[in-house]
Amino acid sequence: MTLLRVRALSAFYGAFQALFDVSLDVAEGETVAVIGANGAGKSTFLRALAGVLPVPPGAVELAGQPVGGRPSPALVELGVVLVPEGRRIFPSLSVRENLLVGAYRGRPGPWTVERVYGLFPILGQRRDQPGTNLSGGEQQMLAVGRGLMANPRLLLVDEISLGLAPLVVKTLYRALEAVKTEGTTLVVVEQDVSQVLAVAQRVYCFRKGAVALAGVPAGLTREQISAAYFGT
Repeated sequence: MTLLRVRALSAFYGAFQALFDVSLDVAEGETVAVIGANGAGKSTFLRALAGVLPVPPGAVELAGQPVGGRPSPALVELGVVLVPEGRRIFPSLSVRENLLVGAYRGRPGPWTVERVYGLFPILGQRRDQPGTNLSGGEQQMLAVGRGLMANPRLLLVDEISLGLAPLVVKTLYRALEAVKTEGTTLVVVEQDVSQVLAVAQRVYCFRKGAVALAGVPAGLTREQISAAYFGT
């Protein structure tokens, strides 16, 4: 079943157009990678899906229901949750309180504070510390855990590996694999191409705000990906 359907999606920052007629499909339970260079429109795409940017209702469908342009709280209630680039940890809150913020809409599902601690044990060990006391990798774990607390049906993950050590990145990707086993659908924006293609069932490469290449990772050559990525 197709969970997410995007058709001719364009998005703007004021008069500046950042996305041009983007169309793609994401099946229920699938992990889809969105790759591309800086400025390709990847983060803008996730923001448009998450209700941060205004888009036409029919440009985005969730399980056959038009949801484009709905406000973020309404989309969270439907199970669309964004883990933003830069983590956005609340500095005045503890680790546990940051997690509880993620559950503010009260959406039912399997994820609880204790289950997040099971996924990321370091968060349980530091539950009473301010979130900003954590290392960069631990803050990224906290951001993912906060997103899971909303019990998402569709989890949008923006640049999970940015600025992190390879060992931490592997830990985070193992966690995403565990999240997928719960039936959660994932759209992962990433610049670490080799890492994300190892876990994705399909990939879309963005360039200059449009889809330059789409396919199954095993069916795409390095040359094809490089040409789409850099426009060569």
